Order: sequence, then C-alpha cells, then structure tokens
Amino acid sequence: MIKNEKIKASEVHVTGLHGEDLGVMPTKEALLLAKQLKVDLICTSLMSSPPPCKLIGAGQAKQEALQEKQQARKREQAPKVKELRLTPHIEDHDLETKRQQAERILQGGDAVLLVVKISGKEGAKAKELLETLTKDLSSHGRKHTGIQLSGKQAVVQMDPL
Repeated sequence: MIKNEKIKASEVHVTGLHGEDLGVMPTKEALLLAKQLKVDLICTSLMSSPPPCKLIGAGQAKQEALQEKQQARKREQAPKVKELRLTPHIEDHDLETKRQQAERILQGGDAVLLVVKISGKEGAKAKELLETLTKDLSSHGRKHTGIQLSGKQAVVQMDPL
C-alpha cells in the first residue's frame, strides 16, 4: 500500500472519503486536497493508468491493512474436517437434523466428512443415502471426494463453497 508523497504517478484517479468519484487529477493537487481534509491519499493498485487512489482517514488506513492481513491469513488456513456419523436406517427427522448440522459446518467454512456405518448388505442403501445428502447440501458445498464404499462404511467429504 503506497500512500501520500510516495505515489510517483503524475496523475491519479481519486475517490473521496465517502466513496464519491472525484475524477482524474494531478498527484500534487490530490495531495493538497488530502492535506486540507487532514487525511491520507492511498494508492489501491499500480496495475492501471492512472492508478486509483482513495482518501482515507489516517487511523482507518492502518485498520484496513490489518483487516486485509487477517482475511489473507484466514484464507490460507486449510478448512477443518468435521465428521458426521449416520446409519443406513436413519429416521427422516434425524436425517434432517444431520443435514442442518452439515449446512452449519459448511457455512462456517469447515469441510464435512459424512460417514455411514454399514454391516452386511447395506452398502447400496448407504450409497443412496449419501447421494441424497450431497444433493441436498450442493448449495452449501461441493464434493471433495466421490462416495467411497469400503467394508464397514461409506464415506464422502464435502468442502465449503
């Protein structure tokens, strides 16, 4: 983030304190305006010509930079995987409760591992159950893995959108 006298461009596109567009003006004129208003002139991007700049209160600029750092750190962290266990013979109400739990977890930014414990010939029913659940949760998350059937369980992982 480049601010005030460190901006080297001859002209800048200025946005006011309340988001109003002040247009393109010479950098010196924009700096004078910032000094009159007792605020900082912050360059938001160097990729365009003239570079876009904002008038921001001194303390607010630091706070925005700190918030951006925190958001970047949040995005870097891998989502936690939370497991929800089910059985193939689950009642409708219990299934609805588990679906709501999974929605909350996905909206919170974590991944959900849906595990259906099976015994005997319940594999097809477990797979069908997981397919309906993933279809219901498709507006909140996407499948990370396909439905995996192993000896004693059927598993699918869903990541948040």
